[in-house]
Amino acid sequence: MIVEMRSTGAQTVVGPSMHPSGEPYDPLEGEPAVVDAETLGAAVAALAEAVTRQRHGDAPPPERPASRHAVSRPVPAPDTVLRRAEAYLDRIPPAISGSGGHSQTYAAATAMVHGFGLDAATAFGLLWNRYNPRCQPPWSEKELRHKVDDAASKPHDRPHGWLRDAGPAEASDVDLSGFDPERRRATGERPRSERPPDPGPFPNHLLRVPGFIEQVVAHNLATATRPQPVLALAAAICLQAVLAARKVRDERGNRTNVYCVGVAPSGAGKDNARKVNKNILFAADMVEHEGNEDLASDAGLVTAVEAEPAILFQIDEFGRFLRTIGDPKKAPHLFNVLTALMKLYSSADTVFRGKAYADKKRNKVVDQPCVSVYGTTVPEHFFESLTADSLSDGFIARLLVFESAETPARQRAKATGVPDAIKQAAEWWGSFKPGGNLAPEHPQPIVVEATPEAGAVFDALAAMVDAELAKPDEAGRSLWARAEEKACRLALIYACSANAQKPVIDEDAARWACELSSYLTRRMLYIAHEWVADGVFDARQKRVVRVVRKAGGKISRSELCRKTQWLTQRERQEVIDNLLETQQLRQEEESSATRPKVVYALP
Repeated sequence: MIVEMRSTGAQTVVGPSMHPSGEPYDPLEGEPAVVDAETLGAAVAALAEAVTRQRHGDAPPPERPASRHAVSRPVPAPDTVLRRAEAYLDRIPPAISGSGGHSQTYAAATAMVHGFGLDAATAFGLLWNRYNPRCQPPWSEKELRHKVDDAASKPHDRPHGWLRDAGPAEASDVDLSGFDPERRRATGERPRSERPPDPGPFPNHLLRVPGFIEQVVAHNLATATRPQPVLALAAAICLQAVLAARKVRDERGNRTNVYCVGVAPSGAGKDNARKVNKNILFAADMVEHEGNEDLASDAGLVTAVEAEPAILFQIDEFGRFLRTIGDPKKAPHLFNVLTALMKLYSSADTVFRGKAYADKKRNKVVDQPCVSVYGTTVPEHFFESLTADSLSDGFIARLLVFESAETPARQRAKATGVPDAIKQAAEWWGSFKPGGNLAPEHPQPIVVEATPEAGAVFDALAAMVDAELAKPDEAGRSLWARAEEKACRLALIYACSANAQKPVIDEDAARWACELSSYLTRRMLYIAHEWVADGVFDARQKRVVRVVRKAGGKISRSELCRKTQWLTQRERQEVIDNLLETQQLRQEEESSATRPKVVYALP
């Protein structure tokens, strides 16, 4: 016979173990006795009383302070309530480190002690055996006991035991309404923001910018194997931005520096736009305005800007670049590149100062740097690089992301030189030096005025931005906060393209810029909601939702299992259950030749 005793320690006795008296333990002979539950319960109670008497004598055992429990001497829970509590714990998502695990586990403990009215010991046992093994990583006994005691000691606004009599104890009947631990944070409740609407593909009427940009786009499309109008526009905007860098500003001090990203599938023709910009700068004898294609460190970036403050960096695989520099563990020497890019973005109308070194020769000071970036990437690399931190710190809000979801048909394009009109326009900007000979050291850019009609358009955008900033969505706030600034820069670029020698920000320039900035902001909000996760579990949910959406909004269970083989069976079921519970998915049945087929669909 094996007897296992558990109190402060644990002991297992197995024959032929020796008793402290020196006699061996003898196994029992004969058939094992059948003991009913009542007799067994009495025996356990008598054993507990004997152990207590041995430890404390005849004095009553010490009790916990009454404040540690909402109910000092709870009535033992019936088996049906315990089964409901077990089913409840089996259905809720586990706590995942970094995904609100503390508040999630506290919510589960609250449901046990208040919702089901269990005493702290019973609640701990259920959490320890049913819930804790699924947590990543599991809680220690001390941590879990503390959460149960803490939950039991605090009052709750719902009636005590509201989950006790909720009906049968089947898992499918467990009421999880109001319990949404994935959205809880340590600082309090934060409801999930509503899914923002998808503004759709890039509007065609925003593809046309008269003058220089229109000519560059036409040359790009004529020489491309796979013409990409959206990417051609993004690259041409960056080219005009660097040509007019440090030479123009608007009435509010905005400059032309922009950070644009061209997103398109692999093999869809992303390279041609970068080549066109490179060839135009070379033909106009302005190659010094093109920066390096790779950034090895923030020091290297600042050194390049110091050598040429009006500079355009064209970076391929920009999404992978962001993913690398955004993680200090992967590339600590690149991590500060993001910080330097953000500072440079905001320093175009002032003096940029780099890091302070003991060796003064290493200290960098640049007057009015005007840095533009044109990066290209595939959707997966760029969207996977997005994080909550990059949204909140404002770097993503500084980007203008131009997407082309399609792979255009091939055309037999002829390689031609840079057209004379484009070359001459670029050369004019190269020779234009407002401020005289001191312009390279201390620029004095001309002021491009805005018409009253343009001012009204900007005011309308500002009012809309204020309304968006009043909403509680943190990601939306960071993105909308830069929308008006980006519109002003885009309008300035539009004016320079339309009339280089006498640029004016008219109503057309303002309307194009505001519509473009608003569209790109709304599109980024949609992308952020689809891709940026609060933690591991949320990332799994978003990825499963994307699988369903890519399948047309509906997918069979078997097909979903095949397309989510990166999940274990338990992980997949946890994700599906939570998506159904939070109504991000709905479950349907479709008839088939054999038995009904389970199908998951987007609401």
